[in-house]
Amino acid sequence: MTKANLSKTLLVCLTQAGSVFFAHSAAAQYTSEIGVGLGGLVYKGELSPNYQFKNNRPAITAFYRRDISAPVTLRGALLAGLLRADDGNVRGESGNVPALQAYRQANMKGSLYEASAVLEYNFFDYHYRKAKVHFTPYVFVGVAGFLASTTTATNNGALPALNQKGSMLGVAVPAGFGFKYALSNRWNLGLEAGARKAFSDQLDHIDGKSNGQTDVVGNPHDQDWYFFNGFTISYTFYKINCPPQYKDNPKLLR
Repeated sequence: MTKANLSKTLLVCLTQAGSVFFAHSAAAQYTSEIGVGLGGLVYKGELSPNYQFKNNRPAITAFYRRDISAPVTLRGALLAGLLRADDGNVRGESGNVPALQAYRQANMKGSLYEASAVLEYNFFDYHYRKAKVHFTPYVFVGVAGFLASTTTATNNGALPALNQKGSMLGVAVPAGFGFKYALSNRWNLGLEAGARKAFSDQLDHIDGKSNGQTDVVGNPHDQDWYFFNGFTISYTFYKINCPPQYKDNPKLLR
């Protein structure tokens, strides 16, 4: 069995298993959550062509999550964090700084603010206290708007076009996965890792085509990314749905 077929099989099995957990509660209750999180923001682009853990900078988030069906929740969130990258941190196959980075000698720092809306698919009903399973893996995808304010500088005096500073608004697509664990009826812990594809190459002000730059110092054919990885804690609110026969005839509840 190929890796692709194995992944599809596991996804189908988890989905079917999750449907069993949700069957008993789909019509019984809806939940919503408010929460906060703490983690790291990581940039990926010209100054960091690969994900580099050393580029993690502090980030915080606040969110509101609500069921829209048994396994699917809608989450709105705000995110704020710092960005940092340096050509000197990049390493090639030899373990040394590659030629481009050694020539460019650029670094970037700044901050980013994001507002997002994503759909989450939960594989298990971790709120159902009678079940033995009080956790669930989940995946998510959505859309986000961000404001980035960054400064890029170079130690190479022959490349003044790389000294840039400014702010920009952009659109990104968040996607990722995580785990939720219900500590009690009300409190939950979470762990999440997500990537954001920014439809822009200006987070680092290096795109190899504007402000007098050339493709010698930047790649005009790619776009920047940023990532958020972190822990969350949330508080759950329950809404019990009254069956129609009782809603239409309140006397049956007596």
